[in-house]
Amino acid sequence: MPQKTKRTPMMEQYFSIKEQYPDCLLFYRLGDFYELFYDDALEAARLLEITLTSRNKNAEDPIPMCGVPHHSAKEYIRTLIEYGKKVAICEQLEDPKFTKGMVKRDVVQVLTPGTYTEYSQQHANNYLVALKPLAQDSYALGYVDVATGELKGTCVQSMEEVRSECSSLKTRELVKVGDFSSEALEEMCLYFDILPSTLATEDIQKGSFDALLEDIEQEDVYEVLEGLLSYLAKTQKKSFTHLQKASYYERDFYLFMNYEAKRNLELTSTIRTQQKQGSLYWFLDETQTAMGARLLKQWIEKPLVLQTDIEERHDLVESLTQHYFERIDFIEALKGVYDLERIVGKVSFGTANARDLLQLKQTLAKVPVFRAIADSLNHPKWQKLKQQLHAIPELYERIERAIDEDAPVSLSDGNIIKKGYHEKLDLYRETMAHGKEWIAQLQQTEREATGIKSLKISYNKVFGYYIEVTKANLSQLDDSRYERKQTLSNAERFITPELKEKEALILEAEEKSSLLEYELFVAVREEVKTYTEQLQELAKAVATIDVLQSFSTVSEAYQLTRPTISLMDRSLEIIDGRHPVVEKVMGRSSYVPNSIQMSPEDHILLITGPNMSGKSTYMRQLALCVILSQIGCFVPATSAKIPIFTKIFTRIGAADDLISGQSTFMVEMMETNTALRQADPTSLLLFDEIGRGTATYDGMALAHAIIGYIHEHLTAKVLFSTHYHELTALSDTYEDLKNVHVGAIEKDGEVVFLHKIMEGPADKSYGIHVAKLAGLPSSLLNHAENILTILETNSQANISLQEDAPVEKAEVEIVETSATVEVPRVESEQLDLFTSNLDQEVLEEIKSVRVMNLTPLQALQFIDQWQTRLKG
Repeated sequence: MPQKTKRTPMMEQYFSIKEQYPDCLLFYRLGDFYELFYDDALEAARLLEITLTSRNKNAEDPIPMCGVPHHSAKEYIRTLIEYGKKVAICEQLEDPKFTKGMVKRDVVQVLTPGTYTEYSQQHANNYLVALKPLAQDSYALGYVDVATGELKGTCVQSMEEVRSECSSLKTRELVKVGDFSSEALEEMCLYFDILPSTLATEDIQKGSFDALLEDIEQEDVYEVLEGLLSYLAKTQKKSFTHLQKASYYERDFYLFMNYEAKRNLELTSTIRTQQKQGSLYWFLDETQTAMGARLLKQWIEKPLVLQTDIEERHDLVESLTQHYFERIDFIEALKGVYDLERIVGKVSFGTANARDLLQLKQTLAKVPVFRAIADSLNHPKWQKLKQQLHAIPELYERIERAIDEDAPVSLSDGNIIKKGYHEKLDLYRETMAHGKEWIAQLQQTEREATGIKSLKISYNKVFGYYIEVTKANLSQLDDSRYERKQTLSNAERFITPELKEKEALILEAEEKSSLLEYELFVAVREEVKTYTEQLQELAKAVATIDVLQSFSTVSEAYQLTRPTISLMDRSLEIIDGRHPVVEKVMGRSSYVPNSIQMSPEDHILLITGPNMSGKSTYMRQLALCVILSQIGCFVPATSAKIPIFTKIFTRIGAADDLISGQSTFMVEMMETNTALRQADPTSLLLFDEIGRGTATYDGMALAHAIIGYIHEHLTAKVLFSTHYHELTALSDTYEDLKNVHVGAIEKDGEVVFLHKIMEGPADKSYGIHVAKLAGLPSSLLNHAENILTILETNSQANISLQEDAPVEKAEVEIVETSATVEVPRVESEQLDLFTSNLDQEVLEEIKSVRVMNLTPLQALQFIDQWQTRLKG
């Protein structure tokens, strides 16, 4: 019978290490492989699609195992991290050649989705977020990008704000500082595919990060950042000299947009594909560097709210737009710039190689060019930015003298340090070069002395240098000079005193040369560390130039206009505005521009018009113009006067929230509730078709009540699109509500959308025409036309659509009362409407109702009651 597997000393060691990292896949180093065992092996084999084998195959309980080669482990680890797994790297801490018994092993680093720096997408930040609960559902929140060193913290007042921040940061991992549980937090992590991690209170390294946190005055933020840094130290097991001093930011410093608003407006990715293409980020991204692309994304996620900051960016963009050649010079210089932020991070980690330092040198070489261009622009704001452009000539010179231009990627391949940089290294290299020449000369001398033309001198790591002679020629050797070293099947290998002496010199030079060269490189790399702060400031300045030139390039290419900021009267006037992304896709010749004008007294713009006519595009167009203005870019319009908004809320589109079990209508109402409760006088609200997710009467009543609530309680700017034409009459009741509609005309029975916003309400919805455009069967469309005719004729639901019928105010007055119409029952002949077998009682009611005394809403209620009874 098979025996049960006994734990060997090696497996005992494995289990003792695994117990410390239960939530990680443990990569356990055995020789040239990382091995995984038990459940780790089962999971890794499945995710990596590698062969699953077993240890002690003949035992009753064989141990599942799989492995990956040490030299190619990086790609396997990347795959696991992208699956949201943690990987603990367990290395051999001793050389097995010089160790008796078990080799010491321990985890040297834990790689997690929030701390990993080798993602293939270098144009995006990778933020690790930490959260600490405070009183009354508020939280301290901190985040760090391990690759770039960015470290920030703030306080948020609700889980909704946590959700907004985490979505904005594209969080991959969230650390709960202290052991706390939250169902809402778990749902958020599930929704956004965030890996939750926990840092126990006892693992917080109090007082260890005072230097990094010295500028943080808020105690709660200090503590959450201390926890965040403690988690980094615990998992990465190294110091991070490149981490920037932590900074505190108020969320009020930036335009607030929750997750739904950013999603609906498609700021950084589209709703349909979740990709960059088709987003505002895609429209604006003419950056030339990875640093610039990341900064552009940050600016889009956090538009400014201070007028001076916004106008400073406008000034810089305008100066580049007016100075074409200087902008082109900037662009050409940026093309030679590498990712300074990540290079500095690699230097801090000790993973930067010679190529990284050469890229740093090449970037430093561009700094004088940037400074010269800034001078030529002759603008005080460019002079301010120029002060951050540190050339650091001494560092450039050091790298130039030390690092060979053709240095390999690997630090163990040699030829990293330039000739002439270090005297002893040059001596070793000369010894190796001349030694090999001497070996070649010795081979020729030995051939001539022995007469053996096939004699050769070779080298291997086991025997060193040797003379090889075929067995057929052995008789020609002088036994007194040649010492036998190895016998092969068809040859013998020998050494001589001369060869042995030269070998010692050559091997010593090779070994010491390699070691010395590595030491010299590390010394240069360590010197780069001393310039970390200046390099990071330089990186920010170059990234800022890159984003500004991108704004200028886009503004010129798409004829964007510098907006005027209206703070005093908060009037809004965008003449011939366009949706920038739609226009880029369609082409300017096909896009129909539209103006948006709201006086200080106009707070609600009620938009009616056919489906597919462009109401949603019109609303998004306004929001994007606001965002473009407040990130410092120009806007797509002939002219624009825009107030500064502090919050944007949207209720656009319909989608179920399947994870939390919310229906389309529930999501619609929750988003509406959030907007109504959190909006203030400087907010912008975009409501698209509120109420369409429920029954007609419920929806109309809610839409009416929401408009009434906004009118009574809010002075924010509101765009409200609706297909309930009855609501247009509210302009007679609410002075700050203005009606506009999207024009459409009928021609030969076909609807033509004008995509043009016009004053006043729409005349009809053209719903059946849109259904026809969608390709529905003609029999179905004809049936719908018949039903619509019956509804309009018998309920007079089209009263408000008739020309010269001043009924809007009367409709509102009637709707706002709860009038009851008594329906007399009169005997009459049968009326053939829906079918020839109508219930006689319903027929009598239909014939006796005085339609002209009903409001459209009451008529629809009657029709609904009749249909229900007939179906029942």
